[in-house]
Amino acid sequence: MRSTQQFSITLPNEMAKLVRSKVISGEYASESEVIRDGLRTLLARDKAIEAWLKNEVAPAYDAIQADPKRGLAAGDVRAALAAEHKRTR
Repeated sequence: MRSTQQFSITLPNEMAKLVRSKVISGEYASESEVIRDGLRTLLARDKAIEAWLKNEVAPAYDAIQADPKRGLAAGDVRAALAAEHKRTR
């Protein structure tokens, strides 16, 4: 059984030029390698987002749900950010 599968894809002209330029420059040996690397990068990004949501966002949400007093009003956050921005200018 084959461990690969052939696809036919259509790309916008700018993306097609980018793929070709990566091959022409020698950065990749083939158009397929460029696409595979792009998909690996997409998978890594998706995993990083999932980890961030699971390890940081969900616990912060749960903490606020458990004790709403821990939260800050949006206006207070904006004011603090504006003050920090003004301070660092």
